[in-house]
Amino acid sequence: MESSTPMDRLLCGDVGYGKTEVAMRAAFKAVQDGKQVAVLTPTTVLSFQHFETFKKRFAQFPITIEMISRFRTAKEQKEIVERVETGKVDILIGTHRLLSKDIKFQDLGLLIVDEEQRFGVRHKERLKQMRKEIDVLAMSATPIPRTLHMSLVGLRDMSVIETPPKDRMAIQTVVAKFDEKLIRSAVELELERGGQIYFVHNRVESIYEIASKIQELVPAARITVGHGQMSEGELERVMLAFMHHEYDVLVATTIIENGLDIPLANTILINRADRHGLSELYQLRGRVGRSNRRAYAYLLIPQDTELTDIARRRLAALKEFSDLGAGFKIAALDLELRGAGNMLGGEQSGHIEAVGFELYTSMLEAAVKELKGEGEEERPTTALNLGIALRIDESYVPEENQRLRLYKKIAGAASEAAVDEVRAELEDRYGAPPDATVYLLEASLLRLECERLGIAQIDRKRAELQIRFAENAAIDPQHLMRLVARNAKRGAQFTPQGVLKFPLAATKPDEILLEIRDLVSQLAPSAVSA
Repeated sequence: MESSTPMDRLLCGDVGYGKTEVAMRAAFKAVQDGKQVAVLTPTTVLSFQHFETFKKRFAQFPITIEMISRFRTAKEQKEIVERVETGKVDILIGTHRLLSKDIKFQDLGLLIVDEEQRFGVRHKERLKQMRKEIDVLAMSATPIPRTLHMSLVGLRDMSVIETPPKDRMAIQTVVAKFDEKLIRSAVELELERGGQIYFVHNRVESIYEIASKIQELVPAARITVGHGQMSEGELERVMLAFMHHEYDVLVATTIIENGLDIPLANTILINRADRHGLSELYQLRGRVGRSNRRAYAYLLIPQDTELTDIARRRLAALKEFSDLGAGFKIAALDLELRGAGNMLGGEQSGHIEAVGFELYTSMLEAAVKELKGEGEEERPTTALNLGIALRIDESYVPEENQRLRLYKKIAGAASEAAVDEVRAELEDRYGAPPDATVYLLEASLLRLECERLGIAQIDRKRAELQIRFAENAAIDPQHLMRLVARNAKRGAQFTPQGVLKFPLAATKPDEILLEIRDLVSQLAPSAVSA
């Protein structure tokens, strides 16, 4: 935060790992330096919870904290907006309402975005207008593919919190068919140890029906319902009552997904888990297991419905990644399943099939370098058509992926040392390479030499070589003419089209490569003319 360039950092930490604590410390530092802080959250419930946490944490300090969301009346909102503009509010916590045009900060120094994966690209564009010169801290347990990829390619800084809190235990995850007996036993088990239960049902029209069904199954449980279509006061009342353990079971929509911190709630049942996204399921599961008790998450799927392939992979991933600190792995898998999206446009996920990932990344790198003023000179490429088998045989490297990786490594080698490295790797892993692979490596060395001299293409036509030069070839024309004159009797000539035709005596692949390398070295400016 003290460096001369504005901070843009993604803080990736598992649910309940203390991201909010880091945010509070950053906010405190900004306020101490006389700046205002904005905390952006995706839901009113989370705004309210952060408001309570910040107030409690900073009670000993003269820091003014306000919250703006639909929990506030129009009159209260107007008053808060005026106080923010005159600089009387140090920390403003709010939902998307923070991004409204009427909110103007006197001196905003830090923007904290909680649960970054819940904001769309349009919101983030609005944030960019706010944040030309301010520090930004984005927090998420499971960043969306686009954000994660931007961090991985170095467009943003990233910090990962990997250490779990003391006494934290992994959440036991069960994928099961919807079954009344299972629901009854899960609820009863939690009630027996004095805990609370979430039941997630993401359909408002049938949520009360589900609540009465649970009441029927477990008559002793005190059940309440919470969803986003309730009035502000009602929803706030339900949440507070559940937090104060006036109810045992909260039947809710995914409004509880983000940041709710109720240590007593240690069982969650998610109905129609196949309809939720990967990071959403992960976030929901993170509502439990926030104390030193063993927590349980039940992902319920319908009895008779066939799951889609992606839904099956999502549920399998959640079951597999149930150890502590799996959020980063989940986000990486999400990146793999849904693609990295579009960095400069609206899509937050999606595969870049049109251009291919490698090309897209290299184009992006080139654009970033250009913007930084680090324009790099174009590396000339040489096309070799020698009529020789240059390949890595299946019998030598059986796995197709490995072969492709090695081809890519050889093609991308930018120095003799890099080619030698690949050769050493091949010998170490697969033994002595066969002839075709040796020729491939030799051709790679030849290509490097040609690129250095500015030779654009070498074609072998039976017993003749045809060499084309690039416009900026590093070859002395007089030196070239002397070489042609010396070999004119053998049929060497330089055509008006700028093609050097040269006789070729060798017929065996290794001899052909040797002869071409010898000729190329004679073309080099350092070669001594006889």
